Amino acid sequence: MAAKKLDAIIFGATGFTGKYTVLEAVSVLKGLSWGIAGRNQEKLQSVLKEMSAKSKTDLSQTPIIIADVNNEASLLEMAQRCRIVVNTAGPYRFFGENVVKACIESGTHHVDVSGEPQYMESIQLKYNDLARERGVYVISACGFDSIPADLGVVFVEKNFDGVVNSVENFVHFGVKGGTKGTGSASLNTGTWESAIHAIANRSESIAIRRKLFPDRLPKFHPELKPRAPLSIANEVGKVILPFPETDRSVVMRSQRYLYENEKKRPIQMQAYMLYPSRLVAGVVVFFAAVIGILAKFSFGRQLLLKYPSFFSGGMASRGGPSEARMERSFFRMTMKATGWPKSQKLAESTDQYSTLPSKTLTVQITGPNPGYGSTCVALLSTAKTILNESDKMPSTGGVLPPGAAFSKTSLISELEKHEHGIKYEIVANK
Repeated sequence: MAAKKLDAIIFGATGFTGKYTVLEAVSVLKGLSWGIAGRNQEKLQSVLKEMSAKSKTDLSQTPIIIADVNNEASLLEMAQRCRIVVNTAGPYRFFGENVVKACIESGTHHVDVSGEPQYMESIQLKYNDLARERGVYVISACGFDSIPADLGVVFVEKNFDGVVNSVENFVHFGVKGGTKGTGSASLNTGTWESAIHAIANRSESIAIRRKLFPDRLPKFHPELKPRAPLSIANEVGKVILPFPETDRSVVMRSQRYLYENEKKRPIQMQAYMLYPSRLVAGVVVFFAAVIGILAKFSFGRQLLLKYPSFFSGGMASRGGPSEARMERSFFRMTMKATGWPKSQKLAESTDQYSTLPSKTLTVQITGPNPGYGSTCVALLSTAKTILNESDKMPSTGGVLPPGAAFSKTSLISELEKHEHGIKYEIVANK
């Protein structure tokens, strides 16, 4: 007799992100049937034992599926065992495509936490049509990259009561009570490795985007220009540097989809990291420059991957962040939107305004443990939303960014329910 089909399978469950996804699944996937998958039976059993103790829940009867990214038959068998694969096995540029192929072939939905623009856009280019034919949702960037930002723009638009021209996103990371006693690492080396390869292959994005988006979007005015690095953002009183590309590229893909399919005016977006002083920001610039240069060369990448703690200034380690660090870390995004009140709405989304924006809305998005708490809750919540609210998503399926996929669902409300979830709130409306 064939095994009963599960609602979800967490693939890559023995990895750092994977095992904390298992932990959060106890609450987020409550009422749904789920299992875990990976290459090694003993390690998978060990994860269940460890997470049983942490969650004070007996996970010993959780189904275990053996699947390997290099064994396509095993991936196909895994995908056929469930309605959605929750994929935590990165770096996705090396390990993601075979899982996506197996899911589409099986008619199984797929979500992951990739923050790699080249991977996400190449998957959309290669598999969007096939996913639509099969009615399958393939959605990346379902973790800290880029649920807070992409759904943040959705939240802004729903609450703006007018027409949004642009959004500036200011991102702050912190540790409650300071970092003493928590260790310096905030990233596992898997996350670090994904970032290094994304930096090394940044030029790929240009060629991919030319094929993926042969037609340019019309330019809307006023244009949102990036702020000068190391300047002070008066809105938050901090020194800023450009935020890595992922959030902005994901938001732009969502905005393009909504423009092309729902005739909505695309919202412009810029994102910045916040620092307490120019000295601290300058140190970050130095490390970023060194990493950017080394990542271009094979030997340099080997050094970066061999000595993650040294080249990251202690931010990445093979053991990942300590429990104390994860428990006390948090993020806060401040989004400032500008646009026009509803009374000035134009007839068509492509019409240009002759007046400057006169309305603003400020939104704050917060969550704990962005790397391995909020990320895992967000990933599982997207899977749950697909299972429960596909009638509120684009009816065709396809390879989609989160904002385009979930804009009409209750995902934001779902995220707010959980201890390690994400909260969206309005702090000023003028």
